[in-house]
Amino acid sequence: MSPVRSFDSLLLQAQKTRIRRGHHRSTQVLQSIWCDLASNDYLGLSRDRRVLDAGHKALDEHGTSARASRVVSGTLPVHTDAEHSLADLTQMPSGLLFSSGYMENLAVIAALGRAGTRILLDAHVHASLHDAAKLCAADVEFFEHQNLDHLRELLRHGDGKPTLIVVEGVYSVLGDAADLANLQMLARQYEAWLVADESHSLGILDKECGACSQAGISGADNLIITSSLGKALGPAGGVVLCPETVRDYLINTSRPFIFDTALSPVNAAAAAASARIVGTEGERLSQQVFESAQCISVALGTSQSAGAVQSVGIDGTGNSSEATEENCGYL
Repeated sequence: MSPVRSFDSLLLQAQKTRIRRGHHRSTQVLQSIWCDLASNDYLGLSRDRRVLDAGHKALDEHGTSARASRVVSGTLPVHTDAEHSLADLTQMPSGLLFSSGYMENLAVIAALGRAGTRILLDAHVHASLHDAAKLCAADVEFFEHQNLDHLRELLRHGDGKPTLIVVEGVYSVLGDAADLANLQMLARQYEAWLVADESHSLGILDKECGACSQAGISGADNLIITSSLGKALGPAGGVVLCPETVRDYLINTSRPFIFDTALSPVNAAAAAASARIVGTEGERLSQQVFESAQCISVALGTSQSAGAVQSVGIDGTGNSSEATEENCGYL
């Protein structure tokens, strides 16, 4: 059988499965959009003049690319500026930029999920965290969504292995918020670390800059925050916010950091500018998000979610469907 034709059955079966489920993805350019309810640009900062000016300045000074890995010659002043600005915004000790939000989750789980460690993930975490769990060498288990009793039961049987508890601040499927304060206390009780993906909560929670800050756990020595920069902040990229020891560990062991070209200077500068704007104007900007979310939830007859994500059931029952490997991206 030819190498090309050897995959024909796989491609055909996948196509049949998508048709049967009514799932089809497209990359076509959308025309004449009157109201965009699918954008990640929650605060509209991707077109804020101050963010654009910061990006233009970095483009003129550094060009379109960092041109190398951060550990070679790819670290630029805009990278360190963005890392400090994001750490200050989230009240975390340090930050480390990645080329995408997807990559930062892969990096943390793969680097810390070594053989002899254990990772416990909420069943609704993002597809990038599902993928990271598949790639790492740790023992991986999922606990029922938002079920701290189930998580506690798993922690009780940890056999002393270093353990990561992985959740989202606001979940991308149902839009509900994690109980981060109790999760952090539970992690400390069992000498585990908490990894909170704040992609959908950073910058949009009232007076606070994110879910961890709102829960009063920012800066905890057993907390790691990951976040896409492409949601409320506007540009592309990702960041890990963590203790200095974790940052140093990732720089020296994280393959997605070591072997990837650094985040473009344009996006790094834009992220720094956005972080400063959110730090001073976040309450006003997030209020606009919640007002829009309330209008949407009233119009659709659904309960308003915790953040910008408004969950609408499409399973014919009027209920939001459960997160599975299907809606985390596996078809």
